[in-house]
Order: sequence, then structure tokens, then C-alpha cells
Amino acid sequence: MRILITGGSGFIASYFHRDLRELGFSDLVNLDLVDPGGQAAEAAFVKGDIRDPGALDRAMEGVDLVINLAAAHHDFGIEHDTYYSVNERGSQQVCDAMDRAGIKEVVFYSTVATYGDAPTPHHEEAPTNPLTPYGGSKLKGEGVFRAWADRGAGRRALVIRPTVTFGPNNFANMYSLIRQIDSGKYFRFGEGVNIKSLSYVENIVDATLFLKGLKDEKPNREIGAFEIFNFIDKPDLTSTQISDTVSKCLGKKPAPKVPYGLGLLMAIPFDIVIGLTGKNLPISSARITKLFKTETKFEADKILSTGYTPRVPLAEGIDRMVKWYQAGGRDEDATWHLPPAEPVMS
Repeated sequence: MRILITGGSGFIASYFHRDLRELGFSDLVNLDLVDPGGQAAEAAFVKGDIRDPGALDRAMEGVDLVINLAAAHHDFGIEHDTYYSVNERGSQQVCDAMDRAGIKEVVFYSTVATYGDAPTPHHEEAPTNPLTPYGGSKLKGEGVFRAWADRGAGRRALVIRPTVTFGPNNFANMYSLIRQIDSGKYFRFGEGVNIKSLSYVENIVDATLFLKGLKDEKPNREIGAFEIFNFIDKPDLTSTQISDTVSKCLGKKPAPKVPYGLGLLMAIPFDIVIGLTGKNLPISSARITKLFKTETKFEADKILSTGYTPRVPLAEGIDRMVKWYQAGGRDEDATWHLPPAEPVMS
């Protein structure tokens, strides 16, 4: 089987390269605008944009399955229309290219941001009401793949909606939390009893391969021609439990608690700098509210009902990331690869 990974030089993709090779799938192709490193460098590489039909056609030669990870997903530095250009119109280009190549199987990584502020519980059949261009554009992308699969003739699209995904080699939310706690400058504002659903990267990749029937163990039912699955590691943790787990893994005492209102006052200077410069600072009133007051809880009953069991408990996943951080991750500089507003055509 020949497998194409779009966005194949990225964080989640690196684990697909590793796990697919361990399962015996060595005929891999990577389509990305970023040169690959690590195990991704062992795959055939096509440098290109998923919005470029020519690059897609070259990457899809002889391919049996597409894992579409290429996306506009950062919450800073990306214009509104770029999200839709990559996540919606890029998805349409992928579907059109698959039809030209005769490919019938695709995995699309969406996001739980599609639910927005729709009422809980957030299961797969719940209403969607995205509040951000990221969530809105990913929902549109889902619609593109749904329409493609609905045309029949053996087309199959598996959609994964992950929550915040973390793990070694990732420099996003969890990395910032670990760094702040390690520095001794982290405070817990308020009680922090709000649930923050998380997804550990090794588990989400493992679950995807399970649902596609690429592992020895198989789902206990057939996966439909178009199906959506949330991915969340259970049981959920509160924001306090997450920070306490990080502290324990670092060998530190739990972070001191500060009244929530005082935290908002402390954030005012940072808010002013952000407003004046547009910089993405680690402290702001919005971040404090998001971390210690806003609940982001999503359900995973559907994927668990297929017989899938995550192989890494959530606390162990946090510990693995902390160990990577301590072994050298703290000294690495994050490089953010933001998609260009206009397609890069070859």
C-alpha cells in the first residue's frame, strides 16, 4: 500500500511516519511546503501546496490512501480568508486530485473547534457552531469530504476531530505550560476546576490507524463510507489536575494559587503590549480566562465503542512530554510554519 501524508513534515505527521513504518508500511509520500526531518525524510517528498493541482497530481501517483493533515491551524498570524483557502478549498483540490488518480480512501483531520459554543454534550451528532475561522473552515472542509464520499463508487472518508493535541516535539499549549511551571513563574488563578479535554499525539495516531484497519486489532464494526470521530483521551482532567501533573513530573511542588480577579489585573500590562504590537505573549487576560474559567469538554464514547483502547494513559503522556522537555526540548526554538495567503503553484 502506498500512502500519501499531506502536511507530512509536521508534528502529528512525524508519528504517522514512525507508526506506519513499524506496521510495515514503508511506501510513504510526503506533500508539504516544509522540508522534512527525522523519519519523514525517509518518505518520498513532493514539495508543494495542497491548493496546487500539479503538486497534488505528482504526489498521488500510485497512492492508495491519503492522510490529509495539511492545514491552516495556528490561532495567530493567519488571515481569515487563508483558513478557508487551505482548509476548505484545499480540501476540494485534494478530492479532485484523488478522483483524477482513482484514489478512494482518505483521512481528514478536522477539529473539535467545529462545535464552538453549541450546547453540551459535544458528541459527534451534536450541533456545530464554530466561533473561529479555524473551526468554521474545518467544518467546511468536512462538508467537502462528505460530498465527495456521498458520490459513492467506493469512496470512503474518515474524519477525526481532535481536541488540543500534545506530545514530544510539540511547542504549542502544553509546551508553554511546562516551560512556565519549570520557570517557577506559573500561578494557578482561582480554583481551576474547569475541564480541559486533551489528546496525546501517540494515541490519536494509533486510533486513526486502528479505525482504518491498518493494525492487527480491528474495529468491532465496519466504519461507514463517511464517519466522524472525536478524539479525546479519557478520563478528562481539570486545569488544576493538568498543572499539578506537570509539576509532579518536573519534580516540583504544585503551583501557588492566586485569586482569579488578581490574575486579570496582573495581565493588564501584557494586554496593552499585545494590543500595541500584536505579539503572541504567553500571558494575557484572554489566556487566563481560557485556561482557568473556560471549560472545553468533549465526548469520546463513539470511538471507544469501536473497541479502541488508548495505549498511553493521559498522565503518562504528560510525563513523556516532560521527559522530552527535560532531555533537550527546553533548549529548542519553536518554528511556526504558517501557510501563505496565496497558493504556491509549481
